[in-house]
Amino acid sequence: MIAIIKYNGGNVSSVQNALNRLKVDSVITDDPEQIIKADKVIFPGVGEASSTMKLLKEKGLDVLIPNLKQPVLGICLGMQLMCGDNEEGDIRGMGIFNVKVKRFPPTDLVPHMGWNTVSDQESSLFSGIEKNNDVYFVHSFYCELSDFTTSMCDYILPFSSSLQKDNFYAVQFHPEKSGGIGSQILTNFIKL
Repeated sequence: MIAIIKYNGGNVSSVQNALNRLKVDSVITDDPEQIIKADKVIFPGVGEASSTMKLLKEKGLDVLIPNLKQPVLGICLGMQLMCGDNEEGDIRGMGIFNVKVKRFPPTDLVPHMGWNTVSDQESSLFSGIEKNNDVYFVHSFYCELSDFTTSMCDYILPFSSSLQKDNFYAVQFHPEKSGGIGSQILTNFIKL
């Protein structure tokens, strides 16, 4: 069973639909007991960082998520909130990854929206996937490159398209909207 963390994030249902296509059982929940008992946890996200952190704090999820022992996958805003200092709303994330989240400089169209290439994949999430494939992004803020970076993308500047630390995995792109490659990434996460 996979728990999809519920917090009024915009892509919660599309993540569950992607899991349904893979014939994987999931539940959308903000119940700490259900989350702790799940085999895997997905922390999706479409939204604004400061209001989302407020909702997570109200439910105690900001403390629960960093202490989970099973594999956890953060997606988009979920990834950014798993990081440290965040320029969106000038907040502090959960600090799982000691990485800063910054606003893209306005030297090109922001948000970064559409298909773009990920490179330098070094995570088991990319097992069986050829190098330099395109995935789907929608974001105005990015995670800096760091020791936790397991793939990168270039839009205006190079940034982390995925991160990993221990049982925590995160992707800036949307695997649920990235066709066959996204399905393979979700399958690889399920198999961890």
